[in-house]
Amino acid sequence: MKTNLLIVLAAGVFSLSACTNNPEKQSAQNASSDSVSNQVMIPEKSNFQTTIDGKQTDLYVLTNQNDMKVAITNYGGRIVSIIVPDKDGKMVDVNLGYEKVSGYQQANEPYFGALIGRYGNRIGNAQFTLDGKAYKLPANDNGQSLHGGPKGFHAQVWDAKKINDYTLELTYLSKDGEEGYPGNLNVKVVYSLTNDNAIKMDYTATTDKATVVNLTNHAYFNLNGEGNGSINNHVLLINADKFTPVNASLIPTGELKSVKGTPFDFTTPTAIGQRVDADDEQLKFGKGYDHNFALTNSSTELKQAALVSSPQTGITLEVLTTEPGIQFYGGNFLDGKLTDGKGGKKYEHRSGFCLETQHFPDSPNQTSFPSTVLKPGETYSSTTLYKFATKQQ
Repeated sequence: MKTNLLIVLAAGVFSLSACTNNPEKQSAQNASSDSVSNQVMIPEKSNFQTTIDGKQTDLYVLTNQNDMKVAITNYGGRIVSIIVPDKDGKMVDVNLGYEKVSGYQQANEPYFGALIGRYGNRIGNAQFTLDGKAYKLPANDNGQSLHGGPKGFHAQVWDAKKINDYTLELTYLSKDGEEGYPGNLNVKVVYSLTNDNAIKMDYTATTDKATVVNLTNHAYFNLNGEGNGSINNHVLLINADKFTPVNASLIPTGELKSVKGTPFDFTTPTAIGQRVDADDEQLKFGKGYDHNFALTNSSTELKQAALVSSPQTGITLEVLTTEPGIQFYGGNFLDGKLTDGKGGKKYEHRSGFCLETQHFPDSPNQTSFPSTVLKPGETYSSTTLYKFATKQQ
């Protein structure tokens, strides 16, 4: 008994000494232990510390008073993890992504969690005309330009400044002619994690030459937990009475069509999978939902655009924005063949959804759509919130 007691006391002294001599290591171990007990972990910071295009990448973790955590890398300004409590208090990562920066570089789907620019969504025939001058863009999507081109903002290393535990400022200078766009564009995106469990994204930009700008975030969500099955059981509300139909190349036709009587009517809460395989031309074009919805309230005030909930976990996601539109994408091109996600998980067909707040696709070529032109002396300004909560079933 005495021998055992001495061993226990010695172990206790060793543990205390380790804690005293290296408090940062002990804190990390405690945090890791807490994460394991909750069955969810932020990826290792060291996995995101490398050099890309001569610039240093890193991982930044924001935390609020509720112990909600959001991990962001300055490679593409990407949200890597969003850890929130479910209805039983268990912590769940609801954001699809990778454990290493190399995963994002190698993925067939390059947009997970990324900031998108200069132009979110598609521009038809990869070209537009502004002030009488034609601009040709990289055609990286079946002859169209998608999400700013192959070296858009998602593929750039942003300058990062962590303001405090809950605020990260990212800046990037997109030079005149980058990916075919005119003007030196100075962009700033501030991520803030609020104490009511909202990720607030404030976008601003200025230019020295007339250009077009449409910034958004491309986070993929699964409120059951990332890598945890289909999102078709999620219940979705979109505050939009019209959407923009597309042609076979997913470029808007210019029409604003009523959602009433169509599979695109989410004006009342509806399961995502309830009508996704309906015999509808628009769904065939997108292989499911991949469409822009024109918000009923198109003002620049902050308003609710969408609300999603998981019956399984009770987690809800409310999207608020100053933008006039939102792209709902149901993960139709996820196929389980991508680079392994966090924990080696495969992201199968329709195992994630996106709600990308935005101006409308192809607006530079659609005079009836809200303008995306930014001129010298003006400031592009946009705000979006991803707000999380839980409800009992």
